[in-house]
Amino acid sequence: MAGTLRSRNRRNIVENDSPNSPPPSAPSANPLDMDNPSSDLEIYSKEVLHALIDDNLPPTPNNFSLYFDRLLEDKSENLRKQIASMLELEESNDAESTLKLEQSLKKGFSSIKSILTTTANLYKNMSLMTKILDKRRKELSDSVDTQETISIAATLDGDIVKLNTIVKKQSVQMKTLYDETASIVKGVENETIFDNKFGVYNKRYLMSKIDQEIGLVKEFKHKSSLIIIELSRDLKKSIASEKAIILMTRTIARLLLKTSRRSDIVSHYGNGVFAMLLKHTDIESAKKASERLCYLVSNSNFFLADREVQLKISIGISDVDAAYSVEEIVVAAINGVEKAYNETDLDYAVEFLAH
Repeated sequence: MAGTLRSRNRRNIVENDSPNSPPPSAPSANPLDMDNPSSDLEIYSKEVLHALIDDNLPPTPNNFSLYFDRLLEDKSENLRKQIASMLELEESNDAESTLKLEQSLKKGFSSIKSILTTTANLYKNMSLMTKILDKRRKELSDSVDTQETISIAATLDGDIVKLNTIVKKQSVQMKTLYDETASIVKGVENETIFDNKFGVYNKRYLMSKIDQEIGLVKEFKHKSSLIIIELSRDLKKSIASEKAIILMTRTIARLLLKTSRRSDIVSHYGNGVFAMLLKHTDIESAKKASERLCYLVSNSNFFLADREVQLKISIGISDVDAAYSVEEIVVAAINGVEKAYNETDLDYAVEFLAH
């Protein structure tokens, strides 16, 4: 999905089928009933439920959603499109709404800052006017003009002084309100989950989700992986324009969103480096996902002036091991990127956590 961050929340399907009932036939073995697409969804949902039970995982809404996405990858294209079209009807826009809210908040804070700047400039201009009036009053007192003229100037001077006092007081009030607003916005920014520059989740949210996944891996013993993605350093060195590099990096972000599953957490780790938390995904599956990413990126068109540039990325892979901290898992994936760079013709590399 280019240019926007699609929602990764899915409404969970409640299934009352008994775990002891015989497993249903696979959806792919049955012809699609185009007049009754809900029947195919029902059959597929039962298959997802039985797969969870076979893997000794509790059929929680989160696990059901993860398996729903994972098993759907192996189904026919017609079934995937059919189910996707049904799910779009109830797709949650919470992530989109949150992103827009965060952007509006920052824009509002910027406007408040502009108001403060304008008020400060107004106060400076009033002070300058007072100095000019002082100068003109002195000139009047040294001239041979009538006393009445001097009196009028003195009255005007008094009015300006009063106005200047009011503006100064209001400037102080505005500064106080600005400081209070800045404190509030800073607190909100510390809780944001999106990276406005690239339209994906931010590093803070990524680290919290990895920490959460470590707990789930420890509890349910499934496999999950983390991959770190970086635009090729050789490619960046060959591009002189910093603006072009940013555009390339944004293209990478859009491609990551396009190819990721709903359960994957796509995040900007920092400095144009991205991370994807692949839930319920072992190292071998993470390798396949990395291959697909590299292929998708390398086959995407990017034009710089009058020439076409072939995009290239390097990927580091690490498993999410419950025996290690969030930071250690991230560092292992980053080391995988370094290994991919140091090895000739490697698009990705795995860095296993030592035991």
